[in-house]
Amino acid sequence: MFDLTGNIALVTGGANGIGQGIVKTLAKAGANVMICDIDEAAGEATAKEVGGEFHKLDVTDKHNAEQVVQDIVAKHDSIDILAANAGIFPEVLIEDMEEEDWETIQSINLKGIFFIVKPVLNVMKKQNYGRVILTSSITGDITGYPGGSIYGATKAGILGFMRSAALEYAKYGVTVNSIQPGMIATEGLKEQLGVLSEKGAEAVPMKRLGEPEDIGVTVCFFASEEAKYVTGQSLVVDGGQIMPETPDVIS
Repeated sequence: MFDLTGNIALVTGGANGIGQGIVKTLAKAGANVMICDIDEAAGEATAKEVGGEFHKLDVTDKHNAEQVVQDIVAKHDSIDILAANAGIFPEVLIEDMEEEDWETIQSINLKGIFFIVKPVLNVMKKQNYGRVILTSSITGDITGYPGGSIYGATKAGILGFMRSAALEYAKYGVTVNSIQPGMIATEGLKEQLGVLSEKGAEAVPMKRLGEPEDIGVTVCFFASEEAKYVTGQSLVVDGGQIMPETPDVIS
C-alpha cells in the first residue's frame, strides 16, 4: 500500500523539519521528490540524501514559484503530488504586533500556499490527475496560544482555501486535503521551546512529541491511490493532544 513509485512529488519547505520528514517518507514510498526551499545548503543536502532534486524557492515570490513548476514539468512532464508545507511560527502578542509582522507571516504561510498551489493545479488539471496536501495546524482551527494569533489565522485560512479548491478541481481527478499537526519534534520547535519541549510532551496523551515522519506517512496516505475518494478533508496528527477535557485526564 501507498506505493508512489514513479510519482513526481514537489515539497515546499522540504529542507528542514516537517518538510524534510515528508521528503524522506515520500522517497521511501518510491516518489521522485523535488525539494523546494529557500535554504539552499540544507535543501541540497536533503536532495542528495534521498536521491531527489533541489529547486530554490521563495514561496512569497509568485514568479519564482511559477518558474519552479515550469522547470519541473519541462524535465519530468508532470507533477503528481504537491505537499505545500512551507511555513513559519513566530510568536507575536497582539499588543506588540505591527503590520509588518502580519504581512510577513501571512505572506509565507497563506499567500505562499496560493502562489505554489495555483500553477501546480494548472498542471494537474491538464493531466487529469493530482494529489495536493497542505500543511495546516491544530492551532487556529482548534487551539490557540498567546502570541499565536497571526499564525493561527493563517493555518485556519489554509483549511478554508482547501475546501473550495477541493470542490473546484474534483472533476479533474485532483484531490486536495490537509494535515493538522500537533507538536512535532523539529529543530525549530526545540529552539523555540528549549527544555520546555519535554514539558510539551506531557500535554500529549502519548507522552511524546510527534516525529516529522509521522506527518510524512500521512502525506503518503493522501497522495496514494488508496485515498482516491478522499478530498476536502483534514486529518489531525497530534498524539491525542486536543482530546482531553481537563489536564488531569492525561496525568
